[in-house]
Amino acid sequence: MQLIPAILCGGSGTRLWPVSRELHPKPFIRLADGESLLQKSYLRGAQIPGVAEVLTVTNRELFFKTEDEFREVGAQLDHVVDNSFILEPFGRNTAAAVAASSLHIAEKYSDDAVVLVLAADHLIADRDAFEAAVGEACELAAEGRLVTFGIKPDAPETGYGYIEAQGSRVLRFVEKPSLEKAREYLDDGRYLWNSGMFCFRAGTMIRELDEHAPNVLSAVRACLEVARKAEGDHFSQVELTSDSFDPVPEDSIDYAVMEKTKNASVVACDIGWSDIGSWAALGDLSPADEENNRVDGNALLHDTHNCYIKSDERLVGAVGVDNLIIVDTPDALLVADKRRAQEVKKLYSELKEVGHEAHRLHRTVHRPWGTYTVLEEGERFKIKRIVVKPGGNLSLQMHHHRSEHWVVVSGMARVFNDGKELLLGVNESTYISAGHTHRLENPGVVELVMIEVQSGEYLGEDDIVRFEDIYGRS
Repeated sequence: MQLIPAILCGGSGTRLWPVSRELHPKPFIRLADGESLLQKSYLRGAQIPGVAEVLTVTNRELFFKTEDEFREVGAQLDHVVDNSFILEPFGRNTAAAVAASSLHIAEKYSDDAVVLVLAADHLIADRDAFEAAVGEACELAAEGRLVTFGIKPDAPETGYGYIEAQGSRVLRFVEKPSLEKAREYLDDGRYLWNSGMFCFRAGTMIRELDEHAPNVLSAVRACLEVARKAEGDHFSQVELTSDSFDPVPEDSIDYAVMEKTKNASVVACDIGWSDIGSWAALGDLSPADEENNRVDGNALLHDTHNCYIKSDERLVGAVGVDNLIIVDTPDALLVADKRRAQEVKKLYSELKEVGHEAHRLHRTVHRPWGTYTVLEEGERFKIKRIVVKPGGNLSLQMHHHRSEHWVVVSGMARVFNDGKELLLGVNESTYISAGHTHRLENPGVVELVMIEVQSGEYLGEDDIVRFEDIYGRS
């Protein structure tokens, strides 16, 4: 039996703002051990015995960042795993992602190949119990069942959907309940939390989609037929186009199929699962001090109790406060009552509505070639720190409204400026006039670090004309 984990990596993690942003969503949040939720999900799937390929469905904008995440933890694997990707131009919820995964895997392997759908932003503490649950789910999937993983509840949680089950048989799916109902479900013993993980044969899911959500299946199939495809050494990529993906209906796999099928089964499991759905939940992963404060980063506390404080850079001081969440980032600070942690998403929604960049980007922005960090900006100027990976290069480009001055801090830079080629070392610089075609490369084996000073009448990131780009953005 061929088993392929399919990681669904998307969403925005609105309840974990300001660390989670549109282009740095929840799966990329790093935990105290230095690994991101996405890296943990990847290792969880890749380390299952017999798995030779991991498929990831993610946004086109997050592809290179996802590759970097996998590359960083790849050395932990004891065997070579193929990495394949389905790249969406924008989100269409989980039904489209599951449909694309099932069709892709059925074509590549067979209808009998088993798909294990994993969320990129969940935490599972007990790996052995998880692999045992996967083994049980695979047996049910081989019998033609659509299997979901139900988590044995230990509290009357109102933030999760529930599954009413009798043995492995699903009786019904239940929406997020009131606190009173959640207490009833906990006392009843037949109800499980809906984890959002699934296991099924690819052909089984395709047939169920054809019966219950034929519009989703046909639209996704049409996308795959015209998708751009690429293959390399232990790598493959399917990029869906915006025009073909736009008509795909937006629906969850729960609503589209699981709540309608008569073919659903559940594996009840106790695997140390959490969806890390708020700062309060994330804070609980850190050890508590004598006053039940949990600190991730740099903080100085006096007469402070029951607080979670996260700060990667600046020192946070807290005096005489109780039950707060304090999350500090270079461009945004969150202070919230821990009891109202779920309401952080309202701030995210408001920022998005008014078009504030803090909902979309951090000051440090990841690009295929490396990163840039906005150090300071004002009227007609902006200062950036640019880091280019070894062998990385920016597109051949031009700006209409700004000029740029580049100073090399460390490493070596190859610069193409208006038809001339320069090789710059530490403390050397060059000037790029507005309207000049230019490109920056790192020809060395260490990171290139530069300071860029922009000046001009308009300094927006959209003032860029790309002529050539090895990352396919021109």
